[in-house]
Amino acid sequence: MARCVALIAHDQKKDDMAAFARDHRAWLAECELVATGTTGRRIEEACPELKVRRLKSGPLGGDQQIGALIAERAVDLLIFFVDPLTPMPHDVDVKALMRLAIVYDIPMALNRATAEALLRQEKAGA
Repeated sequence: MARCVALIAHDQKKDDMAAFARDHRAWLAECELVATGTTGRRIEEACPELKVRRLKSGPLGGDQQIGALIAERAVDLLIFFVDPLTPMPHDVDVKALMRLAIVYDIPMALNRATAEALLRQEKAGA
């Protein structure tokens, strides 16, 4: 069964997520991908060959949907490019999502450097 990777990016980090997906499209193509709405659309635009299950936008419940998937143990890896400099009206949802990733002990990257390190580890273990 393919690994399920959840992809989320705050607005100011969506370009970085699209670039990350382009750079790692071969590996991501082997995974089941789930993303919040706009992030998923941006990934699909950057990499039309990737199949992304798009959920609701983060502020409209997408973060909570991914949190539910984590609680169901349906997500194996969370990559969430966080913008620490912009206030988020749904910050409580974001913190709950990160808490679930910690509780269920799934690898979580909150920036590109950590995502790159996790992928290197994943590729080495394959």
